[in-house]
Amino acid sequence: MLPDREFFDRLADAAKAETLPRFRTGISVANKEAAGFDPVTEGDRAAEAAIRSLIESHFPDHGILGEEFGNVGLDRDYVWVIDPIDGTRAFISGLPVWGTLIGLYHKGEAVMGLMDQPFTEERYFADGKDAFYRGRDGNRKIATRACADLSQAILFTTSPHLYTGDIKARFEAVQSKVQLARYGCDCYAFALLASGHIDVVIECGLKPYDVGGLIPLIEQAGGIVTDWNGGPAEMGGEIIAAGSAEVHRQALAILKG
Repeated sequence: MLPDREFFDRLADAAKAETLPRFRTGISVANKEAAGFDPVTEGDRAAEAAIRSLIESHFPDHGILGEEFGNVGLDRDYVWVIDPIDGTRAFISGLPVWGTLIGLYHKGEAVMGLMDQPFTEERYFADGKDAFYRGRDGNRKIATRACADLSQAILFTTSPHLYTGDIKARFEAVQSKVQLARYGCDCYAFALLASGHIDVVIECGLKPYDVGGLIPLIEQAGGIVTDWNGGPAEMGGEIIAAGSAEVHRQALAILKG
């Protein structure tokens, strides 16, 4: 038996109960990276623990790949991919573009996914066939928008400072072709793409949990998500998501180098 929307909502609500009360409260932040800054908060850990507890109770035969507490059963047919707070830097800065990401993989392919932004009360869900939005302005099925050429596209990336060396040059080559480039939205940018508000998201150095819950949203809304070689995006790395096949084709031709 596969999970339904109600179960995904339960997972998101359990995470929300841990994250939202801690948002904009000045909570303590730990750094996971000795040579840089990779923040984690008690909200990250508490939210993932709550999600994992529900999954382990209802789907004990499924594996779990999580950011904060490691991996269990990655060789199983079904594996949950969890990022309790994607965009922790935004979270600790008071910026409401972070989100809880929950994806379900079947034999390595992302088939269901959810992105929840508790502060703005927006929830995006892909059920295996279609993608949906629920928020203050109603509930609806969502779709990416048509964009015929990269020169007409709106591009998002988390930060241009994350790119170095050759991948920086390739990213900047794409950026120079678009109509508008914006920064700083983490997972929220992918949700905007799935909803038809923007056209392309490019990222580098992603982990599976950064993208696992987002792939179904975009694909089931009519978009395309791959790595920079045009291969599967499920394991992260350098990622491009586009709302139209033509924008994906043109951007990918540049990113491949």
